[in-house]
Amino acid sequence: MAANDHSQEQNQEQTDFGFAEVRESEKEGRVKEVFDSVAPKYDLMNDVLSFGMHRLWKKYAVMKAAAKPGMKVLDIASGTADLALQFAGKCTPGGEVWATDINREMLTIGAHRLAAHGSHCQVVLCDSEQLPFPDDYFDVVMVSFGLRNMTHKGRALEEMCRVTKPGGRTLVLEFSKCSRWFAPFYDFYSFKFMPWLGSKIAGDRDSYEYLVESIRRHPPQAELARMMSEAGFGRVTWKNLTFGVCALHTGEKF
Repeated sequence: MAANDHSQEQNQEQTDFGFAEVRESEKEGRVKEVFDSVAPKYDLMNDVLSFGMHRLWKKYAVMKAAAKPGMKVLDIASGTADLALQFAGKCTPGGEVWATDINREMLTIGAHRLAAHGSHCQVVLCDSEQLPFPDDYFDVVMVSFGLRNMTHKGRALEEMCRVTKPGGRTLVLEFSKCSRWFAPFYDFYSFKFMPWLGSKIAGDRDSYEYLVESIRRHPPQAELARMMSEAGFGRVTWKNLTFGVCALHTGEKF
């Protein structure tokens, strides 16, 4: 390696990878390794670890998105495409639903699910920080439990704002800062039980330790609302779900 290349690596910005700090250029690859590993049992583990609550949170988010026939919807970090499938039923006839993810393994599972249900959603492998869509294209943009894994969250939010139509909305469903009284129980469950269960069911303790840590590093409700405002959204609001274990943020584009 040339000396100047080594110097450039040393000078790179650091970013979070769970509780660790890594170079920005490394995070995408390390997150990919996590989701490559958890993809085969991702849906099962979501059901087990959340006691099925993730389905209710997502159902609520889709309801608040208020998608209607003829609308164009973008599901970012779609993964196994459970949200895209719900949107597909609300946007027909005449609408479009696009499911995107940066992880090929997750998106392949999602594409198979959509095909099995006869859905005509478009599936695109892409980076949320460089969305391959024109300005002002979508009526609704949704990212569900994906923002915390992105290297540059502000840049991703700006891209979401760019592709949202004036009068449209972007929704961010993400784990957040829970109520103070609930925190001791949640911490014990998160740091002790979840990685143990990940090792027993998915055979992967390390990935589930990262996922728990990534939740704790994610901006709390008010800070995320500020980031969305700085990205260009107006009327940013949030709704806590299950004592703040997760929150649904909504921003409108004017």
